Amino acid sequence: MPGMRGMEHIGFTVPDIDEACTFFEEILGAETLYTAATNFRVDDSDWMFEHLNVDPRCVITEFRYMRVGNGTNLEVFQYEAPDQAKQPPKNSDIGGHHLAFYVDDMDAAIAFLKEKGVKVLGDPTSYEDGPNLGLTWCYFMAPWGQQLEIVSAPKGTVYDNEAKTSGKTRLFHPGKVAETTI
Repeated sequence: MPGMRGMEHIGFTVPDIDEACTFFEEILGAETLYTAATNFRVDDSDWMFEHLNVDPRCVITEFRYMRVGNGTNLEVFQYEAPDQAKQPPKNSDIGGHHLAFYVDDMDAAIAFLKEKGVKVLGDPTSYEDGPNLGLTWCYFMAPWGQQLEIVSAPKGTVYDNEAKTSGKTRLFHPGKVAETTI
């Protein structure tokens, strides 16, 4: 795409924007930057459907921009819609997704999440071979059921370590921006 530089934000919908932003602030250290809109609706046309592919009578009750460390912006929405699904998709569902956050110390991060009463899914998993060798990951859940993940690769991954010397495109790493930006 002409002029494309990278991902500017990830947008997702939550059932309670105050709960979600508080969770991201208190658990992940996010900063809420600003509220972009409240009670946005278009009742006299199909604008919402034409522009956002949602029910024409849908209302964006609020959306806020957040930033978590040195990473992509988060655009957090709360909608009201006649046809709204109330359960977030699983990773295996079409449109399923998760947000992954890099941590320096996996054990300390897991201990922190558990101390805060956050549901952690299993023990951390480390890759034993392949391009992700060196990476450890663990899923955890937001209170409203959104899937989140922490990842750590303090010595890099096989892929990224090879990319450093081979000229391949390196993976984005929030702690190594100078090495991964244009």
